[in-house]
Amino acid sequence: MPLPFNVATHLDTAIRAAAKALGLTDQGFESEVRVADPANGDFQANGALAFAKRAKQNPRALAQQIVDLLGALQTDFDLTLAGPGFINFRLKPAALLGWLQAYGSAQDLQNGAASARQGQTWIVDYSSPNTAKQMHVGHLRSAVIGEAICRLLAFSGAKVIRDNHIGDWGTQFGKLIWAHKRHLDPAALATDPLEEFERLYKVGNTAADADPSVLEEARHELVRLQDGDSTNLEIWKEINDVSLAAFQQIYDQLGIKFDVTLGESFYNDKVPRVYRELSESGLAEESGGALVVFHDEHPRFSRNAERPNPFMVRKGDGASGYASTDLATALYRAENFHAHGIVIVTDFRQTDHFEQLFLTVKKWFAAKKYRLPELHHVIFGAVTGDDGKALRTRDGGTIKLKELLGEAEERAYALVTEKTPDLPEAERRTIARTIGISSVQYADLSQNRSSNYVFSWEKMLSFEGNTAPYLLYAVTRVRSIFRKASLNPAEPPVGSATAPESLQEISLARKLVKFPDAIQLATNTLRPHFLGLYLYELAGEFSGFYAADKVIVDDAAVRARRLLLCHRTLIVLETGLHLLGLRTLERM
Repeated sequence: MPLPFNVATHLDTAIRAAAKALGLTDQGFESEVRVADPANGDFQANGALAFAKRAKQNPRALAQQIVDLLGALQTDFDLTLAGPGFINFRLKPAALLGWLQAYGSAQDLQNGAASARQGQTWIVDYSSPNTAKQMHVGHLRSAVIGEAICRLLAFSGAKVIRDNHIGDWGTQFGKLIWAHKRHLDPAALATDPLEEFERLYKVGNTAADADPSVLEEARHELVRLQDGDSTNLEIWKEINDVSLAAFQQIYDQLGIKFDVTLGESFYNDKVPRVYRELSESGLAEESGGALVVFHDEHPRFSRNAERPNPFMVRKGDGASGYASTDLATALYRAENFHAHGIVIVTDFRQTDHFEQLFLTVKKWFAAKKYRLPELHHVIFGAVTGDDGKALRTRDGGTIKLKELLGEAEERAYALVTEKTPDLPEAERRTIARTIGISSVQYADLSQNRSSNYVFSWEKMLSFEGNTAPYLLYAVTRVRSIFRKASLNPAEPPVGSATAPESLQEISLARKLVKFPDAIQLATNTLRPHFLGLYLYELAGEFSGFYAADKVIVDDAAVRARRLLLCHRTLIVLETGLHLLGLRTLERM
């Protein structure tokens, strides 16, 4: 019988059973199974060492007791003890073959991973640009990280609802509507509507700053909008419809399609319930005319802090703000989508806001006995230039995302033309589109999202290192093997494969078996770069195998097992890259 999809989980179950037989489970024993250094084995269990230290026992002796109860595992693994009590597990070649044969398609991989979050519903809130403005480079990270997280959660069995929580309400619309009525250029609106809306907002904002009477008129325009004035609503709707259409052009390039687009305006009529329930629960209080929540247990948000920073649920003038609509959003997602988990993807500058939001939601839901979903704020760093400052144009302006993606395609086209000038132009354009967009996506996803990263065209379009071109080339190189052998890579290799024998065969097989661990780590931590690192290492293992072991040889058994390894490498690479939101190629 082949090993389960996730070998580490299989080992964890066996070790827990052994610990239970030894009476250790009730004392807090944890197996602590993890991927091992290849020099020691494939997996390592460190739980005996940690437990023995707490219990003042001999860790190696305890580890040996556990090993003595793991006899059933010895069919598939070589078990060894190392150091003061580490248990190492090395898969035997026959077990490697069994796993490779059991998971022979992308669907098999999906089925194997889907048990982790089966039956759960997760809301992922990402991208979330403001309408009436063009998306810029600052919107890139939220979009690509959020999409990768959606795909990872779905691959793990969850029902995922992608929510684009756009900024489509608020004070800026008063100034924009004021300018729209007085300074609209119909020709510019027809040519580039978002460009015209941005110009109008600047006109309105500048005029309001210079003339208090204009500011007052803009406020009246906002009140008319909020009161349902038909003219203002029509202008507001036009702005949002045009904005969403422009956003979707970029999302299409990135392979993103949202399930719902519920912006701030959607929650406008839902905030009174928030005010009422927080007040009734005693969580919110009046302060300077505003309705606020203090978190006195928190050093920064306490009323006794050096600089008190309460969570402002309602402003002093009675208006709602981000806190109001975000609280209403959390309740709506819990009650209407029955969410098990909520993931919100924003940059690190919003950390304090979401920390206070989650603290407030937890207390509110507890007071009202509402079911609380898991709450995750996924933060990311900035995209910078070589100087470490935010990436900008030469004249200091904001880089528009559509222009950045267009430049990526053009740079990739020049690269493809240089390397394969004989390909028809249409094919070169198609290849360049995939390489260019994937390079931008992967340059972001290969980084630890918490860190800033330096945007470098040279690095991201390189065919060396942990880059999209390197990984995409690895995919096409595997496909070329099947093409040269006149075989269809969409079908499992024919022939009776034997267990891997050469050093490179075994090393590649071992790496393939660890794909589930990379998926689990990336999903549980909501950090896609862990999957990217695994794919890069897998491509490196394949490169070593390809250089050392010829695949299409006369010996049928050798050819069958090497084609098997090629095929499984292909489906894991393509599955992993698709989970990160990248498209792949058949040739390049």
